[in-house]
Amino acid sequence: MLGSLLWRRPAAVAWLFLSASLLAACGSSNTESPSQPQAATPPPEAVQPPAQVTQPTPPTPSLPAAAKIKVALLLPLSGPNASFGGGMLDAAQMALFDVADDRLELAPQDTKGTPEGAADAARAALTDGAKLILGPLLAAEVEAVKPLAQAANVPVLAFSTSTQLAGDGTWLIGFLPKAEVDRVVDFAHAKGASRFAVLAPRTPYGEITVAAMRDAAQRDGASLAQIGFFDPAAPDLTQTVKKFAAANSGMDALLLPEGGTRLKTLAPLLPYYKIEPDKVHFLGTGLWDEPGMGTEPALVGGWYAAPAPGARADFEKRFNDVYHRAPPRLATLAYDATALAAVLAHSGAGDFSVAAITNPSGFAGVDGIFRLLPDGLVQRGLAVIEVRKDGDTVIDPAPDTFQPTTQ
Repeated sequence: MLGSLLWRRPAAVAWLFLSASLLAACGSSNTESPSQPQAATPPPEAVQPPAQVTQPTPPTPSLPAAAKIKVALLLPLSGPNASFGGGMLDAAQMALFDVADDRLELAPQDTKGTPEGAADAARAALTDGAKLILGPLLAAEVEAVKPLAQAANVPVLAFSTSTQLAGDGTWLIGFLPKAEVDRVVDFAHAKGASRFAVLAPRTPYGEITVAAMRDAAQRDGASLAQIGFFDPAAPDLTQTVKKFAAANSGMDALLLPEGGTRLKTLAPLLPYYKIEPDKVHFLGTGLWDEPGMGTEPALVGGWYAAPAPGARADFEKRFNDVYHRAPPRLATLAYDATALAAVLAHSGAGDFSVAAITNPSGFAGVDGIFRLLPDGLVQRGLAVIEVRKDGDTVIDPAPDTFQPTTQ
């Protein structure tokens, strides 16, 4: 049996592991989706944190520079997305403190939020000897970095969700909307929904979710009865919703792939025009995964698919304790990517091979289990969550293994 590679972090934070022995323990099949989970062997008890830690900083180097394993972190540390980049860098530093040993050297590079800046950052990282690139964040940045990394035979774990960029040494570790749509549609269909509809923003994200909804409905033997789009920049959606409601062809579940203020503006118009949540079940994507959705009555009782919030709550509390502010939602991606790099770096001079990155047993981090697939996409174990007035609640748990259920 092959040995396990794992990292431990303070008990208040969920931990991530890579284990060939887990694969052997749970069975030889590794191609099943997480919709058929089996209970995993509980991990070893987490190590308690050092006393009175007030600032997560990298471990003090004790190895010569030649022995270091350099991992680049490409983020927008200036420009319009600097707040996201700064929060993700802080999360990566937490992971470096929690997980890494002296061998790992994390080298942040500022992409400036532009393709040109990302390319410059990648060149600097590769010249400096990076063996793995984490990031960048935006699709255009990933597009600029990918050929440079590919030419240098350096893998990339990017935070983008633009699936056309996956493959050829680039993996997308972000939250993919297709997986979220698949999960919530499968659940709704199992609960009796058979005539689906979607009302989406006319954006690339909206187009992706509509295509995913069409595929999911067909796979489940359900129908996609109605498709509607709205202008995300329109100041008033009243006429759009009125027209959509007038064409109602008997839907019993409606996907609303929108979030934030726009969702709260859209949702109350639906019951006003007789698309009522007691007759039509409202469904959402991970964009619903933010506090306060239950303050809009029309959304209460709605379902969406997202990582289970429990472990992330611990992360968010610790981040706030250290930095005295809430982390951006994508901070968990930076934490898990850095922790994954640290796990892979534990093997000799660092094993960033395709086989190591795509270990079929997967990894478990702040956002639950995930595994990186040979095609460059990520598969995640997602929960189905119900919106409630007093706080959203998991109604169908995320799987804790990618192995199939044994009968």
